[in-house]
Amino acid sequence: MKKYRIIFSGSGGQGIITAAVILAEAAVLHEDMMAVQSQVYGPQARGGISRSDVILSDSKIDFPKVIQPNILICLTQASYNTYSPLIRPGGLLLSDEKYVKTDRKADARQISLPMYETIMEKIKKPVVFNICVLGVLISATRLVKPDSIIKVLEMRVPSELLNINIEALDMGIHMGAKHYRN
Repeated sequence: MKKYRIIFSGSGGQGIITAAVILAEAAVLHEDMMAVQSQVYGPQARGGISRSDVILSDSKIDFPKVIQPNILICLTQASYNTYSPLIRPGGLLLSDEKYVKTDRKADARQISLPMYETIMEKIKKPVVFNICVLGVLISATRLVKPDSIIKVLEMRVPSELLNINIEALDMGIHMGAKHYRN
């Protein structure tokens, strides 16, 4: 039985909830998995801590909340400070090196990459930062296939933004590829 408990965390406005929804939809619609997704917003719509939980499984999911993630994505220092103590031993901690300084020693594989800076340098539109993060995640973990994410992007993203979203996904996939472990 495979079960992945994932927390996406960051700041309101970074698109973490959208990335979580895209991942869950890709798993359910194109990978024959079960998924639940929930979200929590900080007190402000933009700028407060946001969190989205995703559970992916090949069998029934009994409880929809992630208590101890085996994958934790932190895109702000505040979210890292809040959620990093929750990670399961042996899990994966993914962060953006511009926004998060990982000072604690977590019993987890830690990947810190310049995702935001890469997006701004090559695409110059921060709106696709979340899709780059998703690309790193799926490349480093093989949770779902890139084509499954692209199919969901085709359904969810306005046609004029589809190409830059696919470009951001590809950038993330290439950044995360060297971090894949079986």
